[in-house]
Amino acid sequence: MNKAIRYASVDALRGITVAAMLLVNNPGSWSHVYAPLLHSEWHGCTPTDLVFPFFLVIVGVSIALGVVPRVEQGADRRALTRTVLIRAARILGLGLLLHFLAWWWLDLPHYRPWGVLQRIGLCFAFAGMAAIWLKPKAQTLCLGVLVVGYAALLAAGGSIEPWLNVDSRVDTRLFGALLYQYDPATGHGHDPEGLMSTLGALASTLLGLRAGALLRQRPWRLLPVAVLLLLVGGIWAQWLPLNKNLWTPSYVLWTGGWAFAGLWMAHILIDCRQWPALGRRFGVNAITAYAGSSAMVLAMMATGSWGWLWEHLFNRWLSPLAGAQFASLVMALSFVALWWLPMAWMDRRKIYLKI
Repeated sequence: MNKAIRYASVDALRGITVAAMLLVNNPGSWSHVYAPLLHSEWHGCTPTDLVFPFFLVIVGVSIALGVVPRVEQGADRRALTRTVLIRAARILGLGLLLHFLAWWWLDLPHYRPWGVLQRIGLCFAFAGMAAIWLKPKAQTLCLGVLVVGYAALLAAGGSIEPWLNVDSRVDTRLFGALLYQYDPATGHGHDPEGLMSTLGALASTLLGLRAGALLRQRPWRLLPVAVLLLLVGGIWAQWLPLNKNLWTPSYVLWTGGWAFAGLWMAHILIDCRQWPALGRRFGVNAITAYAGSSAMVLAMMATGSWGWLWEHLFNRWLSPLAGAQFASLVMALSFVALWWLPMAWMDRRKIYLKI
């Protein structure tokens, strides 16, 4: 089990997740979106709320498939550590750059340091270090301590309501007006990708690390573990609600259960039954697709071309036929299809950009 193996199922699942990110992040109009394509306002879990934790679980799976075999083969752990940390820093830096472009091009009132790529970079670094320096039992123990400890932290903070929870209070104390949301009148702030809720996201990535170990050694166990995670997460949610903004421990387990089940199904259908690896072309250049599409949308919003396309092409022609929500969805699907073209071109020419 020391040889690194490329699983088409993992590339496909990663690609489907990235395509879903592009879909839910870029509707034609935010005023016209079907409910399942929106995040929960606070407590709850919509299909859209599954997308980001799916990606982080796959980050952990990829580390288990790419980094762990090198450790088992006796590779220099210090060299591996440098490689992981450098890549994590690049991902984080790319996120900071995108937010700089958003601040500059869209004339935002302040620069926001936290974001999706920043969270991915931090989680990649943390899970990578765990894969390199900790044995499997220690990784599982670390996961358990993180989940239980974070739950205790949320409980000790009192309320888990908007603005009043411990995550928002600590993030506001540290970053103030630089957060995604900030009310100068009350001094309350909140960021869905802030520092404190990253504790839950780290747990999701460690879950992925364990999922990758199962995929390599006992893939049949993915489904029963998925059922167990869903049961525990669902029961726990009766006391500690599912909440993406806080990335609550119940949300970690619930979304992790669905991700384990998705990985099991992808493995059975693609690796075992040789079904087409749909989504693979997004999956092998995932960060490129996400960052490139984000930069494109920012440029289109800055120039007004996104709004022009929505009003004069999609809204004008499709809304009278099937409604504005349908028109908004078609524009989002068109955007995903547009980005599939360069990803397919790169894949055919075996161009894989590693951040």
